[in-house]
Amino acid sequence: MSAAATYAQGDPGATARRRRRTAAEWTRTAIVTTAFAAVLIAFLSPLAFSALLSVKSPAQVTEANAPILPSDPATYDYNGQTYPVYYVPLPDGTTRELALVKKGRASSDFVDPANPGAGTITWQGSWRNLDQPWKVSPHWDNYANVWGLIDFPRALFNTVALALIGTIGTVLSCTLVAYGFARFRFPGRGLLFTILLATIFLPGAVTLIPTYTIFVKIGWVGTWLPLLVPAFFANAYDVFLLRQYFLTIPRDLDEAAMIDGAGAFRILRSVVLPQALPVIVAVSLFTFVYAWNDFFGPLIYLSGQRELQPLQVVLANFSGIYYKNPSFIQVGNMLTLGIPVVLFILFQRVFIRGIVITGVEK
Repeated sequence: MSAAATYAQGDPGATARRRRRTAAEWTRTAIVTTAFAAVLIAFLSPLAFSALLSVKSPAQVTEANAPILPSDPATYDYNGQTYPVYYVPLPDGTTRELALVKKGRASSDFVDPANPGAGTITWQGSWRNLDQPWKVSPHWDNYANVWGLIDFPRALFNTVALALIGTIGTVLSCTLVAYGFARFRFPGRGLLFTILLATIFLPGAVTLIPTYTIFVKIGWVGTWLPLLVPAFFANAYDVFLLRQYFLTIPRDLDEAAMIDGAGAFRILRSVVLPQALPVIVAVSLFTFVYAWNDFFGPLIYLSGQRELQPLQVVLANFSGIYYKNPSFIQVGNMLTLGIPVVLFILFQRVFIRGIVITGVEK
């Protein structure tokens, strides 16, 4: 054992200092954890509120002084009738849950649900000042009702089909374009890449009318083609992400594959893509979520074709019809939200790796 270790073991002051450092580290960890937990709770509170609202009845939503959980006022059946239950303070200082069977201004009659055979109990005071107990009563049938009202399976199929096909087209086209910019040298490559990136700054409203006019002229309005075909012609944002990641992959691997007789597409398939899996997953998730949440495109191109509309357009129409029942609207939102959340949970580790595309050592 070293002299320093022997000194530390025999020095009570060193042990106390070590304990103080450990306590300080635990305190900092607890503070940081608490702060992040508070931020997380605040961020997820709207989602939790929507989930709770989705299993409430219209009466529960509009009930005064109702708790945040889906709850109904407690009731009790007595002599074939249903009566409300209240917290009633008794002369002996206790408070009990009693059913109000006869209302009065100065006094009211109650029945004890635990001992209804004892008859009524007359209580002096205004029953309006009493608080009611609540019992949790979620209405899970809201989900079944909304499922049938909006033909959810058909709308879900349309949304998944549009998102998947658009994602496949975007990943294929952007990968090829990014591979060309990252690996091939040709005249004007820098200028072309600059022009491509410049399209990011072009507002979508500028190209909306010309694009819609073209699709009208060729007869694509009312079909999925205006929403799917452009995905197979790449976009600047995803091309930039893929190109930057491809540049981090050493060219020595390409040259080794060339010596073995591999061509450009074989190098892309066997060398580049296996190492670029994180960014491929990231681009796929970006594209899928964007296509899943797209509302404006399907609205203008599929406005007259209800059987082809995705969930976003269907839910907008549904909300206009059932605006008096917010629970139904939240049910549709929760059903639509499920698939993207599951995908992110499954691929979150690869997704986070994919968006960190600079400073990666290979």
